Amino acid sequence: MKEAPAASAKNASGKSTKADKDGAAPPKLLSGGNPQIAKGYGDAPVQAYIAALPAWKSEAGRRLDALIERTVPGVQKAVKWNSPLYGVEGQGWFLSVHCFNRYIKLTFFRGASLDPLPPVESKDSNTRYFHIREGEPIDEERVARWVRQAAALPGWAG
Repeated sequence: MKEAPAASAKNASGKSTKADKDGAAPPKLLSGGNPQIAKGYGDAPVQAYIAALPAWKSEAGRRLDALIERTVPGVQKAVKWNSPLYGVEGQGWFLSVHCFNRYIKLTFFRGASLDPLPPVESKDSNTRYFHIREGEPIDEERVARWVRQAAALPGWAG
């Protein structure tokens, strides 16, 4: 069977991009460069999200995903609402990742119970945020401590 010509899509900057070899258009980048990824469970949709991240965010996403996997063996993964979620079976989701123009936001759903507290407050008194910015080193030991603590707490059932 003859292969169909690659379709084109537009990325966040409005430039045309080629589809992959299967003819699927690359994920659309929403505001802040956050990839539009279909809801799905398991590692594959999370890896698709990470691969679609623009520029420095993709490498940061790979490092973060690997850190979470090392810290929480058997971690459950999903993409919902265009954001990767990480959780523990039977306990719910403990962490969400979302991209904005200038940073990647880590949402610890029970972050108010972590020590030390992640630095950014939320309207929800239980939730705390940590932002990863381009060019700023990530204290992986501190993030791993938060991930380990968060994974041990009851998570969000969303």
